[in-house]
Amino acid sequence: MAEGIALGRERREVIASRAFADRLERGDDIHFLAGHDFNKPLASRSAGTLDLSETDEALTINARISADMGQVSYVRDFLSAHAAGLVRGLSPGFRVRPGGETVEERGNAILRTIKAADLIEISAVTKPAYSQAQIEARNWQPIGEVAHRLTHRPAAIRWR
Repeated sequence: MAEGIALGRERREVIASRAFADRLERGDDIHFLAGHDFNKPLASRSAGTLDLSETDEALTINARISADMGQVSYVRDFLSAHAAGLVRGLSPGFRVRPGGETVEERGNAILRTIKAADLIEISAVTKPAYSQAQIEARNWQPIGEVAHRLTHRPAAIRWR
């Protein structure tokens, strides 16, 4: 839920359960990006490196970043920033479908509910609009030179 103050009134936005169902169920291509930048793709459905599932509770993504992609400078930057705890948020890039939203007053607040939207991309960001949208790294594997050093140690290394 994004919150802000406009004209003295609190504004909130909520994405309803299964709001992205249409494009997800059709299998349309969706990208996982660094910072909403289509010039910095991390994974995509069409490449077979991004899986998305939507339940009543959450939209879940599973992105796989290959060792080859790990050689790309912006991917290394993203992985390093995430490992340092600097990039932990997720932000959906979407277009609200015609009739796909409601806006209502709730006390002193204005609540916008997204009921139907076309999900275009999901981005790793430093500060997400929806505080619950977080990256959880599972099964990080070393890539590139780090992986090489870990798997190709000279036999003469001694520890004291």
